[in-house]
Amino acid sequence: MTSPAEQEKLLRAAHALVDQEAARVIVAPNEPEPGFWFGGGNMIEDADGSLLVIGRFRNAGDSRTGLHKGDRGLELAIFRSRDQGQTFKKEMSWSKADLNIDGLTVLSIEGAALRRTASGYEMFVSNEKEGLPYPPGLDSFQKPGTGVWTIEHSAAPSLDALAELPGYRTRIASDDPRTCHVKDPFLYEVGGELIVGFCTHPFSWSSSNTAFARWPNGATAPTETVHNVFPRGFTWDVAMTRVTSIVDLNDRHQLVFYCGGESLRNMDEHATAVKRPRGYSCEEIGGVAFTEGADIHRIQRLSVNLPAFISPHGTGCSRYVDVLATGDFFYVTWQQAQSDGSQPLVYNRVPRSAIEAILA
Repeated sequence: MTSPAEQEKLLRAAHALVDQEAARVIVAPNEPEPGFWFGGGNMIEDADGSLLVIGRFRNAGDSRTGLHKGDRGLELAIFRSRDQGQTFKKEMSWSKADLNIDGLTVLSIEGAALRRTASGYEMFVSNEKEGLPYPPGLDSFQKPGTGVWTIEHSAAPSLDALAELPGYRTRIASDDPRTCHVKDPFLYEVGGELIVGFCTHPFSWSSSNTAFARWPNGATAPTETVHNVFPRGFTWDVAMTRVTSIVDLNDRHQLVFYCGGESLRNMDEHATAVKRPRGYSCEEIGGVAFTEGADIHRIQRLSVNLPAFISPHGTGCSRYVDVLATGDFFYVTWQQAQSDGSQPLVYNRVPRSAIEAILA
């Protein structure tokens, strides 16, 4: 059992990783304006020690009124750094048209994840597709110009070969009204098994939730999916709990980073209410939890009553945290709201020794 004192150390470690003041922009969005960002992906270490970052460029657009209004998620891209995160250069990218599948038109590219294996590389990417209907009997809830989110997978022996999207197929989808939208995959390996986590939305878009799929090594599809494994909270994260990263701190504890908010829409506040970011769709704020022994079925919140991570700029949005753990460092990326309304991908590098000192 993790004691209150240990939980306090875990929270301190989380804040050392997602340090809002130490954050440095590594990939800027296309415009310094509201509705523009880059992120929603992860970072991996390549065989030569360089760093690879995958994410999507998003331009202004609104899925609530139909994605034909604005570009929204228009480009998936991989960047590489050969100087331990000081600079990043675009390696390859895909447009929405490149990701069309099974005769369906991609309206918006969403979150993605990259993985390096003994056989090469795997990529998971979520897209909203025009032509996919809502579950039977609920079709009237689908707004014109909108689609349904699914998660696609591709695998290749090299990064160059991945550019051609070999074996690109839809692998995670749902026809359950409670979970019919699936998106924003993230990856966690435990006990030699790959866990693909992802976000789900009901047909009504009234909440954002977390699910896990077990994906055996070498498989092209998951064998089991568990929904609502980390239920939404009761306070600041009552509307959204979207896990984006799980990282091993040591042999005992793992930190679980998630995006949250009180509502899917921006809330009108009482004139005398405490002014604070509350989090809403596309402007989520950050939470953190932990597990013991990598038991993903027993995630315990550290940010119970208030969020853990708020940008000091703009709306306060701080979301899509990803942590890469190497032998010497923890490399942390996330989308951070700026005063101009945009959300660039920001970065922080923390020596492993610094986290070990906090937990000692």
